[in-house]
Amino acid sequence: MGAALRRIQLGSALSAFGLGFTVPYLYVYVAQVRDLGAGTAGVVLAVFAMAALAVLPFTGRVIDRRGPLPVLVVASVVASLGAAALGFSSQITASVLSAAVLGAGTAVMQPALATMLVRCSDTGTRTRAFATQFFLQNLGLGIGGLVGGQIVDTSRPESFTLLFLIEAVMFLVLGAITATVRMPRTPALAKAAADGSAGQGGLRVLLSHRAMVQLCVLGFVLFFACYGQFESGLAAYGTEAAGIEPSTLGIALAANTAVIVVAQFVVLRLVERRRRSRVIAWVGLIWAFAWIVAGYAGLGHGSQTMATAAMISTYALFGLGESMLSPTVAPLVADLAPESMVGQYNSAFALCKQLALAVGPAVGGPMGASLHGPYIVTFVLFSLGITVLALRLGRRLTPVQDQPSLAAAPSRVVAVSLPENTPAEGPAPVAAVR
Repeated sequence: MGAALRRIQLGSALSAFGLGFTVPYLYVYVAQVRDLGAGTAGVVLAVFAMAALAVLPFTGRVIDRRGPLPVLVVASVVASLGAAALGFSSQITASVLSAAVLGAGTAVMQPALATMLVRCSDTGTRTRAFATQFFLQNLGLGIGGLVGGQIVDTSRPESFTLLFLIEAVMFLVLGAITATVRMPRTPALAKAAADGSAGQGGLRVLLSHRAMVQLCVLGFVLFFACYGQFESGLAAYGTEAAGIEPSTLGIALAANTAVIVVAQFVVLRLVERRRRSRVIAWVGLIWAFAWIVAGYAGLGHGSQTMATAAMISTYALFGLGESMLSPTVAPLVADLAPESMVGQYNSAFALCKQLALAVGPAVGGPMGASLHGPYIVTFVLFSLGITVLALRLGRRLTPVQDQPSLAAAPSRVVAVSLPENTPAEGPAPVAAVR
């Protein structure tokens, strides 16, 4: 299991490294380097997100029926083709189509990777496995962005083409590395494959599982209140209300990544023996404080230096909350899922995340630019809503789901909450071998 996990983590980190080369510069590349205008750049970014929304509803069932490994390999090839095509696209149609292919490929990779981590871990190792993945992905994105920044030259389109080709190669490396992983097959998975029940259940079963529905709602609010604001509402608020320089946003994002990289394993030791619902509730309080600090930056009467420091601190506080979420939320999705539906549960949660990332900028961007006071108040309330939703979710979890360290034999048995049979009943804990 250890070797398989290491290969998956390595491939995931390298793909994040490739993404880091292009994600910060995609808007500039389309709008300025290819001279297609700000409107086309906005369409390209929107299509990138919409492609994910189009493919994720079908991804989970394919993962459960065919296995996460072949799905990941195909997705990595598709993403590689999209990245390479985008690097050579100089026309509007080609740019939009390439972005759609790239967005679809990278979207499918997320639940496939998550399902591979679940299959190659158990209750005792899953928390650390997801925390390690989050750490390595952020490290890869950060290093990729820094290296890419030394290569790009807006007067030389071929420098951007090089970035996209590096990204394409990294996706292929991900597929090649993970293709060497031998996925374990438990008796339950073998039986499901033999009788054709793998992947069955679908949306009806998932929606009948109240704890999972509550977790999906919580996930939407989490990503809407944080990630959906980073490069839209919060950036607009920082430059318009707080008056910080656009270059300072890069420093703030670097502070966010630095906190994650430095704090991840320190935080992991603090949270892995505590109740997941309480950890998520604390994240809501930390983010509420972060939004208050942002409010001081834009609405206070301090110096420009203090406002700048406050905005950087806001991004850093978000990073602290993110490092607390990585070992709690994704493993909880896996522990809630029946063994034959792990792919569908991961895809459903990824879909909620993608919806939040699509809606967040649309709502937060205009508010952050012009409605400064209401913007801060709105997201302080959303952050407090995270705390309320997390505590409510905790009441629907079994003790082991909420705190895996309570499991008497964590490497063999995990309490799984199966979807309810009747609306009046709560989730019934069932012992299942993973």
